[in-house]
Parts: sequence; C-alpha cells; structure tokens
Amino acid sequence: MKILVTGANGFLGNYLCHALLLKGYQVIATGRGACRLPFSANPNFTFYTMDLIDLNQTRTVVSQSNPDFIFHAAAIGKPDDCELNKELASAINTMGTLQLLELAGIAAIPFCYISTDFVFNGDAGNYREEDSVSPVNHYGVTKAEAELLVRSYASEWSIVRTVLVYGRPMTGRSNLLSIVQEKLAAGEPYAVVDDQVRTPTYVEDLVAGLLLILEKRATGIYHLCGEEVLTPFQMATKTAIYLGLDPGLIIRTNSAAFKQPARRPLVTGLVIEKAKRELGFLPRSFEEGLQATFSSS
Repeated sequence: MKILVTGANGFLGNYLCHALLLKGYQVIATGRGACRLPFSANPNFTFYTMDLIDLNQTRTVVSQSNPDFIFHAAAIGKPDDCELNKELASAINTMGTLQLLELAGIAAIPFCYISTDFVFNGDAGNYREEDSVSPVNHYGVTKAEAELLVRSYASEWSIVRTVLVYGRPMTGRSNLLSIVQEKLAAGEPYAVVDDQVRTPTYVEDLVAGLLLILEKRATGIYHLCGEEVLTPFQMATKTAIYLGLDPGLIIRTNSAAFKQPARRPLVTGLVIEKAKRELGFLPRSFEEGLQATFSSS
C-alpha cells in the first residue's frame, strides 16, 4: 500500500514517515525543498520535491506516485508567518489543499487532513469535533477554510485536529520542550505564557492515532491530543524539573506581554472521547511524554 505524505520534512512528517516505513508501507514523501529525511536507503521510501502552489508539479507527483492514501500535513504552520504573509498562507494552506483534493478525487484516493485547535476562538476550551469553528488569526482561518474543502470531498475523508505537538526534534523547527532544554542548559531565562490553556500532544501519540485512522479507514473529524490540561508555563516548568535544570529561569508571563503579529486563542484543549471510543486512541501522560522525548537525547 502506497501512502503519500505531504509536509514530510516537518516535525510530524518525519515521525509519520518513519512509523509508516516500520509498518511496511510504501511511503511517497513530499516537501517544498530537498529531502531532509534519513530514510533514503529504505527501498520503500521515495521523496519528491512538491510545492503545493505549483499545480503542474503537484499533478505530476500525484499521478506518477499513484498513492492509495494521502496524509496532508503540509502547511505554513507558524501563526505569525501566516499573519505577515496572508496571501502566501492562503495559497498554500487553503488553495494548495483544494488543488490536492481535486487531484486526489480523480482516483478517489482516501484523504486525511491534519488540522489544529487554532480553528477555535479559545473562549471556552474542551472543544468537541462538532463544535463550531471561529478562528482568531489567519493561520486558523486558512485551516478552517481547508477543513471545509475536505468535508466537501466526494471520496473518503478524515480531519485530525491536534494541539501543541511536542517531542524530540528530528528535522525542522524546535518545539517548546527542546527550547526549554536549550535555554536553561545555557543558563538563560525563558519567558513562557501562563494564560494559554492547551492539551499538549506527544508526537508519537499523534502518529499512532493517524495510523489507526489509516488502518481502520475511519472517516470524519477526530481530535487527537493529550488529555492533560496544561499551560505552556506549566509544561516548561515540568520540563525543567524533569531535566534537573533550574525552573527559576522560567519566567511566567501572559499573552499581552508578547508583541506577536498573530493573536493566539487563550483556552483551547480538545476532547478526545470520540477517538478513544472509535479508534482505541490512548495518549500517554505528559510525564511519560517527557520521558519519551528525552530518553535518547
């Protein structure tokens, strides 16, 4: 079975490709730039440079690879970048998704779209799959628009929303835990907000949930994240303590103190009862996620 993974060079994409290869799937990985993944020696791994803005390039990759399933994880994922480059963000996150859906639809390829808690406004928290979306920044707008497109797909589709994914970086950008380790190990203070509420997600748990969707051919919207409700400040403090670093270097602050182009929803967090019931999704605790993140670093 051939699986196409967009955004494969990214944090999630790396872990997802690795897990699929371990399961014996043929992986067609794509990314905007050159391959940064360490799987080139695996005969089941193929990489194509693919820019979602380039319809001809995308058409060529999809037609030549002829996948049996698509995981669409590619996006401009940094909210501030989306806010500062709205046209580009819409072109990649929304219109790129539309183009990929239209190409997938030719062969009725099952399509799984990776979305975010940022489609919600953050006024309430504990969001369920059926709750109305109302994003407060352009990143969230592009993801919500793409969700609507996926829901109109004529073949099998699924949407996975997740929250503040963490783990050991393989390629791509760092995440909160790795930044805390880097800053505190150097004796540098690090300011972290304590007024944003999340249900953080260990990356391998998210990947396990995605594999369950693939193997069960589950359709519809699923929330895949951790169950513990934590603020980034609480996450950072727990990380410092676990690593034996000075938690006093973690400076508690709030969203108003940060001058960021993109507004962040304050209270998100997703309810995962549907995923637990229908998929058998069982995320680990944050403490277990810490252990897994730093056990081999």
